[in-house]
Amino acid sequence: MAYDYETLLVEKRGHVAWLYFNRPDQLNAFNVQMTDDLNDAWKELDADDDVRVIVNTGKGRAFQTGVDVKEVSEAGGMAGRGAGRERKEGGFTARTNNIWKPVIAAVNGMCVGGGFHFVADADIVLASTAAWFMDSHVSVGQVTALEPISLIGRMPFEALMRMVLIGRHERITPQRAYELGLVSQVIEAESFEDEVQALAEKVASNSPSTMMLSKKAVWHGLEMGREQALAYGLKAVQDLWDHPDNVEGARAFAERREPDWAPPRRPRI
Repeated sequence: MAYDYETLLVEKRGHVAWLYFNRPDQLNAFNVQMTDDLNDAWKELDADDDVRVIVNTGKGRAFQTGVDVKEVSEAGGMAGRGAGRERKEGGFTARTNNIWKPVIAAVNGMCVGGGFHFVADADIVLASTAAWFMDSHVSVGQVTALEPISLIGRMPFEALMRMVLIGRHERITPQRAYELGLVSQVIEAESFEDEVQALAEKVASNSPSTMMLSKKAVWHGLEMGREQALAYGLKAVQDLWDHPDNVEGARAFAERREPDWAPPRRPRI
């Protein structure tokens, strides 16, 4: 499968696909074209059965700096930026496109404003020692709501509100992000991609079908009441009882060998 986008770069390394924001001269800010490209890229990577894990990162010194403020200015504001365009369904993150393959956000540099969408909607978040985080919305005359709401549960409330209200006047270091639970690991910049790839390969070694359904069950659990979430979780467990991986995983463990997983099956529930 060929991947060709104007604002993104996709590289496949074994069962791991790297999805790069590729506007380094604009600090990877997303313009209208990148929004469309992301909508297509997530769906195409999801359809590629050879891809088991997706790593999302940025080219250059930025991870993602949110909406292209220059484009907003030229359009006369956020309303004018999207006026007259037929928007694609699904949004621009993995979660809004219902991608159930594991997604790792590899924050290699600055993550600002709308860049938090991609952190909030990832399953695992890793940070380089060169990374830093800042929500600048209120400092450029915009309401910040969707990103911090999505981050509830990943960060303590007071730390989240501090970031929201101080705006561009304070940066969160990768170590502080780790302490707050925003990221699960901080990796030296010099070895960042190699170590991210190594972790992604560990994830990719697991059953693709069970990972997708496990992810869906957990994410849905965040959006449901406890009893409803547990009932859905039980259905998820039962949904794969008839799948070949259910037998192969146990057999490989007993025989002390690597499992030979079946082609992925998308969640049926």
